[in-house]
Formats: sequence, C-alpha cells, structure tokens
Amino acid sequence: MTIHLHDFNGEHSLTLDAGGLAAHAAVAAAGHEPNGYFWEGLVRFAWPDIAEQVDLDSEAGMFCAVGKPSDLAWLKAAVESVITSPGAVRDIIARAEASGFEFDD
Repeated sequence: MTIHLHDFNGEHSLTLDAGGLAAHAAVAAAGHEPNGYFWEGLVRFAWPDIAEQVDLDSEAGMFCAVGKPSDLAWLKAAVESVITSPGAVRDIIARAEASGFEFDD
C-alpha cells in the first residue's frame, strides 16, 4: 500500500503516492489525471467534513493531508477503501460530475 501516516516533530500528515494504484485505470478512463490533485479533489467531494478539518497540500505525484492524528486515521481508512476499488472511484467521479464538481487535475 502506498498510503502512510507520518509524525514529524509533532506535525501529523497522511501521504499517498499517486502512481500505480488499483484505481489508476478507472480515473484515467473517466478522463482525469490520477495525480495528487485529483485525489485531493476526490477527498474534498466525497468527504467534505473531514476535508475541512485537515490542511490539504498535494502535489502532482502525491496526495498530502496535515492534521490531527484522529482525523488522518479516519481519512486513511476512507481513502484506502477507494484507491483499491475502481468501482468506488467510478461511482464517486460520476456523483461529482453530476453535481457539477470540477476536479483540479
């Protein structure tokens, strides 16, 4: 798994290497670039309450969230359930696009 929780000098973060995920092909097939910015958008759409509780600081090759350990642990479990499931990703993308949400990838 390419998702990690970190504690560096009291700052807690969650990172996800955006390459090689099981859901990569589903993201690309939907016309999106499966990079850190896409995953940040997916988190903002799918879990807006937790997205408001953490600082999102993604890059092209990596999704990154900084926040309280409890929030990051919850986000880790949620993201893990999606990055391993192309069907779940397709569903979230479809719901996002139907609502007018635009991914910044």
